Amino acid sequence: MQVTQTLSEGLKREFKVVLPAGDLAAKLETQLQEMRAKAHIKGFRPGKAPVSHLKKLYGKSLMGEVLQEAVNEANRKILDENQLRVAMEPKLDFPAQEEVEKALEAAGDFSFVVSFETLPTFEIGVLDDISLEKPVAPVTDEDVQSAIEKLAERIREFEPKAEEGAKAEKGDKVTIDFAGKLDGVPFEGGTGGDIDLVLGSGTFIPGFEEQLEGAATGDQRVVKVTFPENYSAQNLAGKEAEFDVVVKAVAAPKAQALDDEFAKKYGFDTLDAFKEAVRGNIEADFDKASRDKLKRALLDALDVRYSFELPQGLVDQEFESIWREFEAERKRAGKTATDEGKSEEELRAEYRAIAERRVRLGLVLAEIGQRAGVKVEEKDLTDAVIERARQFPGQEKQVWDFYRNNEAALAQLRAPIYEERVVAHLSGVIKIADKTVTREELFAEDEDEAA
Repeated sequence: MQVTQTLSEGLKREFKVVLPAGDLAAKLETQLQEMRAKAHIKGFRPGKAPVSHLKKLYGKSLMGEVLQEAVNEANRKILDENQLRVAMEPKLDFPAQEEVEKALEAAGDFSFVVSFETLPTFEIGVLDDISLEKPVAPVTDEDVQSAIEKLAERIREFEPKAEEGAKAEKGDKVTIDFAGKLDGVPFEGGTGGDIDLVLGSGTFIPGFEEQLEGAATGDQRVVKVTFPENYSAQNLAGKEAEFDVVVKAVAAPKAQALDDEFAKKYGFDTLDAFKEAVRGNIEADFDKASRDKLKRALLDALDVRYSFELPQGLVDQEFESIWREFEAERKRAGKTATDEGKSEEELRAEYRAIAERRVRLGLVLAEIGQRAGVKVEEKDLTDAVIERARQFPGQEKQVWDFYRNNEAALAQLRAPIYEERVVAHLSGVIKIADKTVTREELFAEDEDEAA
């Protein structure tokens, strides 16, 4: 085997490999001898078939296996001897078909070119000089009370309004039939019967519910609305529509006492016990929001701290993933680049910058994690697969088998777990000061986060 390096430029490495015909022929001979000892060939006693006959029957297919193993061996040798850490699978450039055919007949050398992109080397340096603020919002009694009132709304009961001709008010439940039209023509999915709708709930298209306030049982109304520009059905987005609505019943909400009896509906003996559980859930939500904000600030700090050449193969792969997701969302919303207020080139440049940030941070976190001995245990992956399977009731076994038999899919579950472990490690290294904020500030989305 002859290996010659033909390119060393930045992170790119290229090698030319020549597998001499004599070496290939020797390996083929070994394979044929091994086959001869085991083969049962018609017309010959076991183990007595001539090698020449076996070569005629199986030589070409065996040489294909020899070539594949030789290529794999060459790749391993290149990585080991040059101590290369590659970013992605190597790119192999094989010769013309004529040379391949000669090699398969053991009549000529086999040469190919293997190209790698290596991982960059960089110094992590010290990290304990990073100082960040962690936004923390206290859970107030008002937060707990508001959450309980929302839960009460979910199970609120209604009773028909007793007085004749009683009009529907915000908060009342109306039962309606409706038929929608676009330019006077009915459209698919635009009709419904015996539909319960709580006015003011925001369940229907903006403007729909308000136009039913003041309606009484038996009333017929024409409701005019405009579908939102980002409506899920592209054929309706931004369109003006009319709905012929028949109000079949009007019901008012029953009084709901927030007491021990109410708490029992949610499985608690007392209202105080229910409040404590609700407070605990809110505190968990607040804590997650705080950790997410801190993580974002930490990633921002790491992003500006490190600058090094990135493997373009990884960047391209990440960009394509982001861009496919963006285009799918844009298609669902029925938008074009013009709607975004930017050209296609500008959008691509923005999303490529995001891809570069993700790759850079991924490499930094991987290096920090490796240095700190951060690992994802088998149990962590098992728990992640189980959690994923729970999201598909009735298909749990298929989901389980998919992940357990698909290393690439399993890696997608491993990556975020590993990232969280590294961030948790860093949280114990850097300086963190709690900063008290309001609930609104804690959950406010920065422009960059929204992007």
